[in-house]
Amino acid sequence: MPKNIRVYSGTSNPQLAQEIADYLEMPLGDIEISRFPDGEIFVQYKENIRRADVYIIQPTSSPTNDNLMELLIMIDAAKRASAARITAVLPFYGYARQDRKDRPRVPITSKLVANLLVTAGVDRIITMDLHSQQIQGFFDIPVDHLYAAPVIVPYLKEKLGKNAVVVAPDSGSVKMANAYAMKLDAGLAVVAKRRIDAESVESSHLVGDVAGRTCVITDDLTSTAGTLLGAAEQLKKAGAGDIYVAVSHCLLNDAGVERIKNSEIIKEMVTTNGVKFDADTDNKVIQLSIAPLLGEAIRRINEGRSVSTLFNYS
Repeated sequence: MPKNIRVYSGTSNPQLAQEIADYLEMPLGDIEISRFPDGEIFVQYKENIRRADVYIIQPTSSPTNDNLMELLIMIDAAKRASAARITAVLPFYGYARQDRKDRPRVPITSKLVANLLVTAGVDRIITMDLHSQQIQGFFDIPVDHLYAAPVIVPYLKEKLGKNAVVVAPDSGSVKMANAYAMKLDAGLAVVAKRRIDAESVESSHLVGDVAGRTCVITDDLTSTAGTLLGAAEQLKKAGAGDIYVAVSHCLLNDAGVERIKNSEIIKEMVTTNGVKFDADTDNKVIQLSIAPLLGEAIRRINEGRSVSTLFNYS
């Protein structure tokens, strides 16, 4: 067992935290998290963490504000309990889509969240597949940015075959799609989209040869599945064969679940268990565990070893 290490879970995804603790062959830390009648959050570590290397597992997915506030309070409590180092493990980093000023008089909320975490007392961040790479620069502390590809690629290799195409559903996903294409030794295609509102998009153009080929649409996250379904429709019109979807963070709301569940175009959606997801999708959504990946990152950071080899899917 890594020396002087403690792993604690918030209420966002305790199952993932338990899997990480199991991988590290140690018990999950004893912590009390409760709420006062007015909704305020109370946190107390039930064991001595003085001079401990503390890791807090808490994706800030829905309900985003509650989970974020809970994480901040857990960090503050650990700091005041004299923990030697506090690392926040965020498999999903909430507010990541608000990473720039693209309109007048709007916030850069992902930078605000970074400020809140550092002010609360966190010393290090472990996260996965940020919506924008530049969010790492919002922190003045170390950020270990992992990728879901080492978990998802081996699964896709068994599904796609040799004549496959990786599809970016919009221009912002091209870099991720290209990385998957290189690892899968597959072709690359891009779909252009125009967002109509927060819940609907219009896919208009397809660049790339997909006729008769198995396709996989890759993206970092989905909540309404509008972008994915729009891209899938463009692929089907172009004569594509089976269509799969691979997303790092499954944030599907009720409407998104119904869209994926009832889609006759999308054969299967592959995602990770970084965000808690237990909706009934008739086995259309397959979750792969990232606990070994995060657990190994925690072990190596605790022991002062490199984590760069964890980026390799093999």
